Amino acid sequence: MHIQETFRALADPTRREILLHLSRQQMTIGEVTEKFEITRAAVKKHLNILEEGQLISVHVQGRERINRLEAQGLSAVSDWIGYFDQFWDQHLGALKNAVENSENAKRQAIKGKI
Repeated sequence: MHIQETFRALADPTRREILLHLSRQQMTIGEVTEKFEITRAAVKKHLNILEEGQLISVHVQGRERINRLEAQGLSAVSDWIGYFDQFWDQHLGALKNAVENSENAKRQAIKGKI
């Protein structure tokens, strides 16, 4: 399932940082490696996982492999998380009503004392 590979790719802080770098510009493996204190092989492994999660794409340009952020890969994650927004909306709506009812009750009590 695509969403599982995407979440797997996002689970690692190094991969999330790689995505941040790629959001600013396309980079070769060497350029990505320069940003971290890990081996080129480790960076390559992270890039492979990001590609499996459909968060980046790799394009060959001469002898270079250019890594590019694929922002639409995040849409599946956004959609999945968005589903749960409805529960926050319901709870926040209930909280708003409770606060408003409490304020109204206080106003009524103050009016009753006057």
